[in-house]
Amino acid sequence: MNGTKKAPLFSRLKDSLRASSGEIVFGMSDGVVSIFGLVLGVAAGAESASAVFLAGATGAIAASVSMMAGLYLDLESEKDEALVEKEQRDEKIQKDPAGAANELMGVLEETGLSGNSLAAIRDDITKNPLVIRKFEDAVACEETPVSQKVSPIAHACWMGFADFAAGITPVIPFALLPFDQARVVCIAGTAVLLILLGIGRAKIGNCPAMRTVLETMAIAATAAVAGVLIGLLIS
Repeated sequence: MNGTKKAPLFSRLKDSLRASSGEIVFGMSDGVVSIFGLVLGVAAGAESASAVFLAGATGAIAASVSMMAGLYLDLESEKDEALVEKEQRDEKIQKDPAGAANELMGVLEETGLSGNSLAAIRDDITKNPLVIRKFEDAVACEETPVSQKVSPIAHACWMGFADFAAGITPVIPFALLPFDQARVVCIAGTAVLLILLGIGRAKIGNCPAMRTVLETMAIAATAAVAGVLIGLLIS
């Protein structure tokens, strides 16, 4: 039986995980920062750990679904926009094939191809102008980042999972520990997660780890202070 053989499931998961590394870090950062602020805000005004757990768990689920849906719709919109651009490019080539051929030949001349090669290419695209866009698509495929070669659903799922996993971290202590102890463990556990996220951001962006860790901690601290102030004000 002819045809392309699919890669093993583990290999595909590994590829999608690597391609979605940016979304995973962003989702975890968003989840832990927003829910950490929410949890501390509720804890400042609540009298029981169960109330904090209910608010935090609900917020973590809602936030992860929202982020997942938002990313999926954004990626789908990008695909639709790219399709429209290709259709417009086809129309432009059909209306002015000579102009499109000259544009392409101008680009190819800068690559150092021989005169014979350029003449042969010009002859081919003159006979079939739509070859121009196929050539452009082939070049664009080579330049397309790995992240764009994975389906929007995979990106969205990794984003949603990462957002929820990080968001539920500051919530779990309130389901397992007494109220006062839960607040301490919540802050300590979140701090550890923020440090790991800062290091992850540094590796992805090839930036100094100390800077990204401090940035991540500062953002979370701001959210926590805002949440506590609002919780105290309302209570």
